[in-house]
Amino acid sequence: MHIRTGFTLAFDTFGPTPMNLLLNVRPERRADLVTPEVIRFDPPVPASQRIDAFGNVCTRIVAPGGRITMSADFVVQDSGEPDAVAPEARQIAVQDLPDDVLVYLLGSRYCDTDKLSQIAWSLFGNAPEGWARVQAIVDYAHRRLRFDYQMADATRTASDGHAQQVGVCRDFAHLAITLCRCMNIPARYATGYLGDIGVPKDPAPMDFSAWFEVFLDGPEGPRWYTFDARHNRPRIGRIVMARGRDATDCALTTSFGTAHLVQFDVHTDAVPAELQPMRRAA
Repeated sequence: MHIRTGFTLAFDTFGPTPMNLLLNVRPERRADLVTPEVIRFDPPVPASQRIDAFGNVCTRIVAPGGRITMSADFVVQDSGEPDAVAPEARQIAVQDLPDDVLVYLLGSRYCDTDKLSQIAWSLFGNAPEGWARVQAIVDYAHRRLRFDYQMADATRTASDGHAQQVGVCRDFAHLAITLCRCMNIPARYATGYLGDIGVPKDPAPMDFSAWFEVFLDGPEGPRWYTFDARHNRPRIGRIVMARGRDATDCALTTSFGTAHLVQFDVHTDAVPAELQPMRRAA
């Protein structure tokens, strides 16, 4: 299937303002581009790209002052298959984990494992290891938090969300990630596009979404599996833009100076077969 997706973001800045942007799809999905993915800036500004420490495409600009608008609109090919489900996937002993996975067992800015470890072991210490334990954690986070778009808080940690029992998609992800790490299950944060494909349309405004991934040993060997504590069901059409320890590593825009967000529009829709473009991305 083909998915048309993109965004328009606008910021008001007050003088030259350096910005880091994680607004491209992950390099792994570049081969799936049907039309070119180009970020356009108004006014035009020089932009450079690099791959950051987590494998994300990072674009650097200096907003010149005043209003700057950034936008993209492109088509991605997708399998149309829902998130993989592997109930037989088992937990891997810490000593057997790959070196590059160990960082996803540690506490981080929003995943304060030290504050939730005792709670995690009291709730999930007797749960079967592996997939079943992760699903129990996802079920708990899904029930524990109430989604409220108006209650977004950029400073809310996993323990804060657990206590306040409210949040947005990133808070569901942070809570589940933290509880997994407390149980010695590597878990990492992911963010990107997730349209209402194959499900009823969400009444909340379309936004970039956050979910998480855990490292388990499944039928095809050790790999990362996708879980979503907010929706708590396999979904179709996830397009990952960034992965990292938590939302700090995956902030889609970071400004080094004052930048007021004045426009935020995101779209992600399945393209009807009769309207699908011919593949022409480089």
